[in-house]
Amino acid sequence: MAWAPPTVRVNASSVRQRLRRDSRFWIGLVTLGIIMLVALLARFVAPYDPNAQLDISSLHSQSPSLAHPLGTDTFSRDVLSRLIFGTQVSLAISLAAVAIAITFGTLVGAVAGYVGGAIDAILMRVVDAASSIPTLLLLIVVIALWGEVGVVFLTLLIAGVAWFTVSRLVRAETLAVRDADFVVAARALGIPSWKILARHVLPNVVGPAIVAATLSIGNVILLEAGLSYLGIGVRPPTASWGSIIQEGAERVSDLWWLTLFPGLAILVTVFACNALGDALRDALDPRQLLASLGDETVQQTR
Repeated sequence: MAWAPPTVRVNASSVRQRLRRDSRFWIGLVTLGIIMLVALLARFVAPYDPNAQLDISSLHSQSPSLAHPLGTDTFSRDVLSRLIFGTQVSLAISLAAVAIAITFGTLVGAVAGYVGGAIDAILMRVVDAASSIPTLLLLIVVIALWGEVGVVFLTLLIAGVAWFTVSRLVRAETLAVRDADFVVAARALGIPSWKILARHVLPNVVGPAIVAATLSIGNVILLEAGLSYLGIGVRPPTASWGSIIQEGAERVSDLWWLTLFPGLAILVTVFACNALGDALRDALDPRQLLASLGDETVQQTR
């Protein structure tokens, strides 16, 4: 049997132990779990059709009441139902955009860091040039030039500007890993570069990508809400958190419930994503892992 170089991997048991002791992990996980459950069961949880005009004769908005706990909007649509279905749209866009961005950014960063040379220089200069433009401004320009966009195109567009930071993180980790003994041994054995990347490099640089993905969900939710608030994101009558806020933006003093409740939903979700991301970042920190492994070794020798 041919000898294969060992692969350094994160100690899963140490990570689990650190996460179990971290309250931020449980707060973020439980909160996001509840939000995702509401989104999945929106059809059964929402009391009304989100686009139904319940008082079509007068079309006036109502403040929160027993019949409409979060009130109705200017088209007499139930805000609670629109908020619940808006959770589906906002989370779907965020999760899909982050998944695409993390996958593409990880591949670009790993290739740039491992291959180096001209490929690394070209890829990183592209990332630097794109990162120098404010994300929101770049999206506004692209959408203005393209015209009306749908949910799918909006998701791809957000993913197209969300992978820059991930590629930098993964590249930095790849530069540290590519000269490790197990990678050098794999190259000496003649293992193809793509196999070394897949089996030995990526498993050791995926930690920062996971943390970045968790933190990016909250950022993308804010980005989508900002675009919808400006009227260039999710198009009516489809509900999203940003579009609900936009409907009441000009009458905040009268229709305060149209901005308060979607704003609270965004706040809670972003807080949960940041709490979960911070917990994962600390749990996957190599210095913390080495310290925990050292503590375990000391306990075992006693």
